[in-house]
Amino acid sequence: MKAEITTKSVFLYIVKMLKSFPGALFVMFGAAIVLAIDTSVKPYILKVILDRATESSEQNVFQYLAIPSICYLLMNFILSTSWRIYDYFVQINMFPKLRAKIANESLGLLLDKSHNYFQNNFSGSLANKVNDLTGNVPDIVQIAIDRFFSHGLALIFAICTLWQVNIRFALFTLGWTVIFTVFAIFISKRLTVLADDWSEYGSIITGKVVDVLSNSLSVRLFSARRSEKKSLSETFEATVKAEQKLQWSFFWMWVLYGYSFCMLLGVNLYFLLKGRQEGWVSIGDFALVLVLNVAIVDFLWEVARDFSQFTKYLGKITQALKAILSDPEFVDIPNATELSVSHGGIIFDKVKFHYKGNEALFQNTSVTIYPGQKVGLVGYSGGGKSTFVNLILRLYDVNDGRILIDDQNIKDVTQDSLRAAIGMIPQDPSLFHRSLMDNIRYGLVGASDAQVVEAAKRAYAHEFITRLPQGYQSLVGERGVKVSGGQRQRIAIARAILKNAPILILDEATSQLDSLTESDIQKSLWELMQGKTTIVIAHRLSTLLHMDRILVFDKGQIIEDGSCHELLDRGGTFKNLWESQVGGFLLDDGNE
Repeated sequence: MKAEITTKSVFLYIVKMLKSFPGALFVMFGAAIVLAIDTSVKPYILKVILDRATESSEQNVFQYLAIPSICYLLMNFILSTSWRIYDYFVQINMFPKLRAKIANESLGLLLDKSHNYFQNNFSGSLANKVNDLTGNVPDIVQIAIDRFFSHGLALIFAICTLWQVNIRFALFTLGWTVIFTVFAIFISKRLTVLADDWSEYGSIITGKVVDVLSNSLSVRLFSARRSEKKSLSETFEATVKAEQKLQWSFFWMWVLYGYSFCMLLGVNLYFLLKGRQEGWVSIGDFALVLVLNVAIVDFLWEVARDFSQFTKYLGKITQALKAILSDPEFVDIPNATELSVSHGGIIFDKVKFHYKGNEALFQNTSVTIYPGQKVGLVGYSGGGKSTFVNLILRLYDVNDGRILIDDQNIKDVTQDSLRAAIGMIPQDPSLFHRSLMDNIRYGLVGASDAQVVEAAKRAYAHEFITRLPQGYQSLVGERGVKVSGGQRQRIAIARAILKNAPILILDEATSQLDSLTESDIQKSLWELMQGKTTIVIAHRLSTLLHMDRILVFDKGQIIEDGSCHELLDRGGTFKNLWESQVGGFLLDDGNE
């Protein structure tokens, strides 16, 4: 479930991220204040120069103009220096570190999410949301300080300066600014909603594009290019409409802004001409008012334009935080202990479980797997084999009852320590787009190259790895697409060998291997199983001949329990499954 994120929540998040950079923020505000002062001071100095120039003669021009000219140059020097300091502290130091901090925290929060969360969200969409945060948070900070704060302060200074010329110019400008600001605030809520909608469509598009590209082979095999393009086209059309609604709102805001300023400029120009005619406006005043009016329109135009960007960034950040800050489905309890596995016994004690929106799968299921026991799980698809394993791994939480490992409730221990004690070889292992050396070493971070090579040899992966042009440094592509399914399984087996956890789970670990390689791998796996509590999910029942025990699942119930020979002698479901196979393989081999 997405978190409820308000505008206040977004700003609190940004403030939290910025707490580590007080010095850089001080520089940002300092530079903004210098810019605000410069906006009024330089035009005022220019007024003084023009007034004195009209009063001076050719002989005393330096005497009259030296000090204001030096002040004018000094203001330019101070402004330039303040922005160079800004570049060093903010652009070079703060923003790169801020982006890294946001990315690290976002990734950490995402990795805390449940298995179910990633099944319900596009990985590409989540990556896009992280990018939205890392890119847009610094941008929104810049707009807030460099534009809104700085230009707002500049406007106050400008109105005060205009007051020195004549109160009329100050009041005209102030009135126009208030009307424009009230209108902007009034329309901001609508703009934020429209920006949220547009941003969400952007994330959906990214997720769909990544999904299609990740499954490009399936698109080709099923001749689905037209249907995929049509589906994306419909989403693009919705995105276009969402963006057009947002841009139309900005359009009308800018129409009001542009034409209203023309009116303000016309009124000011009229009174300047009138004042010059009546003698209460000097040449310098004339220049000051016009320059300040142009400066005001320039930075308020920037504010209007940046308000558009600010709203878009705010929408993207809001949508990203809704996904990233959502509460994990389950978390470690306070003061959770580390799981200590000395024997490896597993107990299901009156376990009840059902997937959301589905009927109960396990109802009061109780079973004990003794330390060091090798247990096979069989049954038709949907029987509960994979769910049984997923509950042990705590990829899902039980609705009632307990799962114990060495008499420790897995809900009372940290999830990391639980999974560190379990070696898992999945049916369809996924590899990182890294080297084969790094992928195998994932089983034991910090393992030496020699340990990695030894694990690869035991998994019968060393031979095919050394035949590759770059050997163990070969990159495997996204999800391991550059190597075959059988080769990926051998890498997964090497990982498990390297991890050497006290509990081992095999989910069709040899299903993608040829018969000759499978025979060799089975010997290696059998050695790996020794002294470990092992659970094996298998559809090829011949692989379970040497299991101590076999559990037969049917619709969440364990309907048979015994050794392979015992179950065959009973003549029940297991025997029917055995006899339905051709060459020891169960025909209905789908996943539940």
